[in-house]
Amino acid sequence: MSIRSKSHDRDKALARARDLFWKQGFHATSLKDIEAALHMHPGSIYAAFGNKETLFRMALERYAEEVAESRQKILDAAPDALEGLARFVETAHPVTRDDLPQPACFLAKTGMDTGLTQPALRAAISALLDRTEAAFAQTYRQAQAEGALPANADPDNLARRLHATLTGIGVYALRPERREQARLMARDLADEIRALRHLAS
Repeated sequence: MSIRSKSHDRDKALARARDLFWKQGFHATSLKDIEAALHMHPGSIYAAFGNKETLFRMALERYAEEVAESRQKILDAAPDALEGLARFVETAHPVTRDDLPQPACFLAKTGMDTGLTQPALRAAISALLDRTEAAFAQTYRQAQAEGALPANADPDNLARRLHATLTGIGVYALRPERREQARLMARDLADEIRALRHLAS
């Protein structure tokens, strides 16, 4: 098997692990679940990814990277930063999509798991959530530089509010009967982001 083929197989296995943990959480996912999802024997899983905690952390990191790449593509295609952020909220966030394991952000959902006591995982989740919030703040700063936000706007505070609101909408969307309302809230949030432009007028 070529190096490229091995890399592709490893990438697919990690994607399956991400989806499994996203659906079931860390503690509810057994080694048997992982074996079945990854189509791998225990020895192969250990050789490729280490233990369950390491695999979970790698799945979280993969998720964060994918979200960041998706967000950047949307920002690059948008006419300006503020519009790009609004488009991300209304089209790419898990609550607006049907092709993802859960409507809530994997990082935020994991961060709320009070049963997750492993210090290394807690630290990794916190760092990844901080990275997301920092990316939002940077986008608001870009919007400020473009003149879409007034000079006295606080990008860090706007980012905190956006992050908290998206997390809340995702939690709300975990109730199947509230999924459509959650989508509408995400679209309303996108419109609120666009409305910030008027503050600079």
